[in-house]
Amino acid sequence: MPHEVVVLALDDVVAFDLGVPAQIFGAARDTAGRPLYRVRVCTPDGGPVRTSAGFAAVPDHGPQILATADTIVIAGVHGGSALEEGVLESPVADALARRRPGTRVMSICTGAFVLAAAGLLDGRPATTHWLHAERFRALYPTVRLDPGVLFVDDGDVLTSAGVGAGVDLCLHVIRRDHGSAVANRAARRSVMPPWREGGQSQFIERPLPEPTGASTAETRAWALERLHEPLDLARLARRAGMSVRTFTRRFRAETGLSPAQWLVRQRIEEARRLLETTDLPIDQVAARAGLGTAASLRQHLHSAVGVSPATYRRTFGASAT
Repeated sequence: MPHEVVVLALDDVVAFDLGVPAQIFGAARDTAGRPLYRVRVCTPDGGPVRTSAGFAAVPDHGPQILATADTIVIAGVHGGSALEEGVLESPVADALARRRPGTRVMSICTGAFVLAAAGLLDGRPATTHWLHAERFRALYPTVRLDPGVLFVDDGDVLTSAGVGAGVDLCLHVIRRDHGSAVANRAARRSVMPPWREGGQSQFIERPLPEPTGASTAETRAWALERLHEPLDLARLARRAGMSVRTFTRRFRAETGLSPAQWLVRQRIEEARRLLETTDLPIDQVAARAGLGTAASLRQHLHSAVGVSPATYRRTFGASAT
């Protein structure tokens, strides 16, 4: 049976945030093409709500469906008492009270204000859009706010930054639930990048490359086919026909990462794919992904997802599905 996701839409809901869960979770399918999630939208009283885009959204459901949700998503808002006064309106509080104990709760953008006003973030790490960080801290001083990251996964409560970070969070949840292969397929179906980790900064500056027509894109594609080989900075720069200094500057401008950071992330992603789709021994997975030894793979994977290669394979490997 598909995992039940319920999006709670409040007055002045951010229209983009409202549509993200249905689009991203709706794109997650198993190998037979069956949907892995069912996404429904409700409001606190079952009536229409205003959106930030100048139109009203009329839900198919009232708050009663929150009682059967496996995951509840609070979309961002541009107003309301949680954002302005640090308290919840009674209908919103009553709606959230319908959820079952242990239900996973997520927020997109300023939806974190609603979770905080409900007391769900007390003493916990969280994030929200950086523009609202000062107000958030003033209203909710007990929350361990980090406004510099894309999303925070604290187990049963997850929060994300603004706009596109909600996409990142939904893909992260799919990856956590079903593995990277399913998440990557969902990303491709939605024509989105498959992975930006939560700790990536909201503030990355990506200036436009100098108008020379040169790009590191071809070199990046070339490197992805050779992750198992030594790929030092000098070799990558030679492949791109640039000096090391120019290549490094342009690479960071185009990706927001240094070449070394980018390579590590791609190698971890390749290792995850191999752990999910093959029965190769751990040391061979490490070698094919370019991470060297099994010990190095364990260190990198634990740093990225918090588990060992063996545990990851048991959870997400083909035999686990």
